[in-house]
Amino acid sequence: MASVPSGTPCWADLATPGLDAARRFYPELFGWTGRVQPEPEAGGYTVFLLGGRAVAGVGPPAVPEQVPIWSTYVATDDADLVTSRVERAGGQVVVPPLEVFDRGRMAVFTDPAGAAFSVWQPMAFAGAEVFDVPGAMSWTELVTPDPEGARAFYELVFGWQPEEEPMGQVAYTGWRLGDRMVAGMMPPLGDEFPADSPAYWTVYFSVADADATAAHAAELGGTILVPPRDVPAGRIAALRDPDGALFSLIALAP
Repeated sequence: MASVPSGTPCWADLATPGLDAARRFYPELFGWTGRVQPEPEAGGYTVFLLGGRAVAGVGPPAVPEQVPIWSTYVATDDADLVTSRVERAGGQVVVPPLEVFDRGRMAVFTDPAGAAFSVWQPMAFAGAEVFDVPGAMSWTELVTPDPEGARAFYELVFGWQPEEEPMGQVAYTGWRLGDRMVAGMMPPLGDEFPADSPAYWTVYFSVADADATAAHAAELGGTILVPPRDVPAGRIAALRDPDGALFSLIALAP
């Protein structure tokens, strides 16, 4: 009952100690409403809705010292099989497969360069119900100093086929699964991020106007890391929320 095919990003959520602040910031920015999960053990985990349909989530950090971070979840039919593939391919298992109430099974990994990602094996909850419209997840991208290693790793884990994409001066890789591009990869850019920062996955949310949304995020207490700029897919910007979690915007090209 996955919302997307196995091997495709299906969900994103934010782990943050600033749960209340995030519940204010993102609905103001994207027009979301929040649905708090009823189980006490969920710790106030909130599913964000856009027009009544699930688009993303936010919850408390797994450990108190965790930095606020958006996580990408890739749909899978078998979280245990992915776990064994990650281990064979040289990644690390951070959280072994576990059941999240009746919603599904999840696991958390890092690739060999340290980028964290998760998988979701759906049961009652399939993941995001809408994509590629303003306020919904539109793209996920790996920023890594080791593109060669990542190409080998993600092909072994998910069967993704790397394809070079034209992006001006930047060596950009798109990952194809069957006939669909499911994610992207690029090296760290210039001095926008520290040279020693580990690899990471970033989530892009679609917006109608990247400049206006980035400015609104700054008014709400966020930070513009990379000002809006044009790429072949549209106009993008990279931001941090008031607690420091990194996320990106894209106004898709018509």
